[in-house]
Amino acid sequence: MVAERAVLPGWTVPLIFVVGAISQYVGAAIGVFLFDTTEPSTVAWLRAGAAAVVLLAWRRPWRNRWTRRTVLIAAGFGVVTVLMNVVFYEAIARIPLGTAVAIEFLGPVAVATLGSRRPRDVLAVVLVAAGVFLLAGVRIDVQPVGVGFALAAAAAWAAYILLGKRVADAGEGLDSLAVGMAAAAVLLAPFVLIPQLAIDVGVFADPRTWLFGVGVGVLSSAVPYALDQLVLARVGRARFALLLALLPATAAIVGALLLTQRPETAEVAGIVLVMVALLINAAPGRRSRAEPPAPL
Repeated sequence: MVAERAVLPGWTVPLIFVVGAISQYVGAAIGVFLFDTTEPSTVAWLRAGAAAVVLLAWRRPWRNRWTRRTVLIAAGFGVVTVLMNVVFYEAIARIPLGTAVAIEFLGPVAVATLGSRRPRDVLAVVLVAAGVFLLAGVRIDVQPVGVGFALAAAAAWAAYILLGKRVADAGEGLDSLAVGMAAAAVLLAPFVLIPQLAIDVGVFADPRTWLFGVGVGVLSSAVPYALDQLVLARVGRARFALLLALLPATAAIVGALLLTQRPETAEVAGIVLVMVALLINAAPGRRSRAEPPAPL
């Protein structure tokens, strides 16, 4: 950690974070291109599987001593993470990427506000709720089911944070994440792959499915998570929380450029409200907590 703090210049931190965010949402955009032939839940599973392979090769967690409790916690964390990805992909199959990401932030803001007595935390929730209202109701072509999946992703992100806190408290967070993602990919395979096989088994014979699936896993999970670790080593979680405010805008820009999802004025206003809420919520004065800062 000390070496990373000394080597990484301060001015590069926001740039590295933005590169990770762009990678994350470019990966999501690639996933959208697969939705014509592949179920969104299958794309999310491919993402999880690719991320698990990369993390296992990187961390080699079998070198550590594991107990039944730590394995169960890691597996539970992985299942929550993959389910979060599944409902998020179901959301972006129906509504714009920027809209889904902004709505998803309702989860972590609500978790941060629970138990807090600061008026500004309550204000942050109100702003996020107002932003979600604008994003969910501004366009007649936005599918209510897509908004529902985005809200489910928000709830899953909240669970991810709470369970991730237990993983972090137990130590070896990255190794637990590697084990958890691998376990979740195996446990959830029947529930994801059997429906896909019933709908169209031919997608698994298409090399594009595997190529894009691996691309989604590497770009949306492995690259941003590795870059996040660099940023966290340099600035810590308090300032990292401020950088999270850049994510809704980054997702909206990627959606506009790659998916031609042009946000309307009210949608832009909703995204701005969510970003302001994140800045308020991340303002100094809160004790730092060891929790995953962003969804894998």
